[in-house]
Amino acid sequence: MNKNQIKKQILQKELQIKKLHLHQSSDICNRIYNTLILEKAVLKKELELLEKNPVLEKFKKFFSSKEKLICDYWNK
Repeated sequence: MNKNQIKKQILQKELQIKKLHLHQSSDICNRIYNTLILEKAVLKKELELLEKNPVLEKFKKFFSSKEKLICDYWNK
C-alpha cells in the first residue's frame, strides 16, 4: 500500500468510528467500535513506518548508544 491509500483508509475508519460512536448502546456496536479503533491505529503505524527515511534511520542507529535500554524493547 502507498501513503495515499493508507490515508484514505484512515479517513474511512474515522468516519465509521464517528457514525458508530452515536450507537454505542449495544454490545455488538461496542465491539465493532473497538475493532475500528484498533484498525485505525494499525493503519497509522503503517503510515508512520512508510514516512520514515531509511537512510536517516540507519544514520541514527549507527550513532546511537550501543547500550540497550528497557524502553528500546517497546520501540520495535
